[in-house]
Amino acid sequence: MAKEVSEAGEFSAKDYHDPPPTPLFDLEELTKWSFYRALIAEFIATLLFLYITVLTVIGYKSQSDVNKPGYDACNGVGILGIAWAFGGMIFILVYCTAGISGGHINPAVTFGLFLARKVSLIRAVMYMVAQCLGAICGCGFVKAFQKSYYNLYGGGANELSAGYNKGTGLGAEIIGTFVLVYTVFSATDPKRNARDSHIPVLAPLPIGFAVFMVHLATIPITGTGINPARSFGAAVIYNNEKAWDDQWIFWVGPFIGAAIAAFYHQYILRAAAIKALGSFRSNA
Repeated sequence: MAKEVSEAGEFSAKDYHDPPPTPLFDLEELTKWSFYRALIAEFIATLLFLYITVLTVIGYKSQSDVNKPGYDACNGVGILGIAWAFGGMIFILVYCTAGISGGHINPAVTFGLFLARKVSLIRAVMYMVAQCLGAICGCGFVKAFQKSYYNLYGGGANELSAGYNKGTGLGAEIIGTFVLVYTVFSATDPKRNARDSHIPVLAPLPIGFAVFMVHLATIPITGTGINPARSFGAAVIYNNEKAWDDQWIFWVGPFIGAAIAAFYHQYILRAAAIKALGSFRSNA
């Protein structure tokens, strides 16, 4: 058996809790009810996420409309409230679905975990489809219930704000998604779980806070995407030319950010642990 080593950068046998890499193509998943249950969980979670958050965005714009009778500058949730809505819903939904689907609720998170070989290609693609469909349905419910406000106040669609160029918007989405996906990797790190048993229970909290903080920083720039399903669902239902023109920013930026976060965590921060684990298994 491999030699146990100290805390100073290496790890003992008891710390090796990394699961083996997921197969790239795992056709056996298609025969399991747990796979389809996970897809349903991702669909419903993304639907609920978009329903609550888009309603909050539209409500904020309605409350801050200076031309609306009864306008009061002190009313409304403000940008802080929007950020809380997004971060709070992610906290709630990750907590509810983590044990079923992993609680991705975001194609960028799924993409990052796929690159780290934590989910198969089949699961990653199907998760993204379920997330996008859930986002479309969530926005569809908002429009069905509040059609006049929905159309009047922009449908919660992500668009590049006036005064910012596309490069700035892309950079904001890359960095914002990096923060989120890096937090996901750190909060669910198997090595940390092995040493501190309460980490899995607390994982939704830092992930939700990451979403909250990123929204505070980037709402003025892009309205904050960092979730291609969120941006796509709102664009489909709102169907505005500007939202579609900027749509690529909310896919390219998050996917680049997720890829950088996956590489940074897996091959820089965790490289020693992964290498040691391979040595341990080969010598066991």
